[in-house]
Amino acid sequence: MKVSEPKKAMQFEEAKTYKAIIYTTRGKIICELFPQRAPLSVTNFINLAKNGFYDGLIFHRVVSNFVIQGGDPEGSGQGGPGFTIPAEIGLPHTKGALAWARLPDQGNPEKRSSGSQFYITLEEVPYLDGEYTVFGQAIQGLDVTKMIKMGDKIEKIEIEIQ
Repeated sequence: MKVSEPKKAMQFEEAKTYKAIIYTTRGKIICELFPQRAPLSVTNFINLAKNGFYDGLIFHRVVSNFVIQGGDPEGSGQGGPGFTIPAEIGLPHTKGALAWARLPDQGNPEKRSSGSQFYITLEEVPYLDGEYTVFGQAIQGLDVTKMIKMGDKIEKIEIEIQ
């Protein structure tokens, strides 16, 4: 599937709430998205979800009491859509934070985010603050995040705007 890097952020309405419903083989995780704090990140995530990019991909990294990570079309932790997006660092890594993975600083001094790989924190992880772009927060389904195992599928991601 061909997707392209967002060149500018979508127009978001401040009075509306933007949510991602992540359907997994273990249940659903509902995340509130933060377009006012990370507009390019939210635009990219919405575009990928609406185009079915995540449908059928796996969680390729699961670390107890740390994170679950998915969004790699290769399933190896090395893949993506062929682009990265600018960092929008600023929000903390609370329990259930939805954030972009990225390559290490040595090859990525601008801390650009992965174009598709995301993670959800299983606990508060303050040592990641200031290093990665948090663009949402799990508000339902934290019990599901703890059940995810490596290889479990992301069945689909729906976007809800209210």
